[in-house]
Amino acid sequence: MVATATIATVDRTMTSTPATRSGALDERELRAWRGMLEAHAAVTRELDTEMRAEHGLSVSAYEVLMFLADAPDHRLRMADIADRVLLSRSGLTRLVDRLVALGLVRRNPCADDGRGSYAELTPEGRERLAAARATHLAGVRRFFLDRLSREDQDALGDAWSRVLPK
Repeated sequence: MVATATIATVDRTMTSTPATRSGALDERELRAWRGMLEAHAAVTRELDTEMRAEHGLSVSAYEVLMFLADAPDHRLRMADIADRVLLSRSGLTRLVDRLVALGLVRRNPCADDGRGSYAELTPEGRERLAAARATHLAGVRRFFLDRLSREDQDALGDAWSRVLPK
């Protein structure tokens, strides 16, 4: 669990000196950094196992379907999807190819750019996404949110808002 009092009472200014910023991470810094990486990996692993078993979708595939469902006309340029997911462009291409083979997505060429293409969610893709959404949300709660108090969730939300680009 996150130490709420520690996060909530931290001065919002950076207190590290230039010397400590360029050197090795101290114990607190390592705990924060590695904790975020390990928590992300563990929760993603649990979600991925559950999503594959129940819906035949990886978390990455679910994420692509979700982005497409939320997009106008249920389609996005491949380059735009690549900017949103944690996959290389070649990894995204392979993933979309698998989704096309499953009938969940179709590719359409870009009329204004011969090199680009769109990925578009099919009706079958919308159905699979709808079925998987409840499993995904329940897993997010079970593997992450239920392990944190409301105060922990607020503290993490505040911390992430300071870390993420604006």
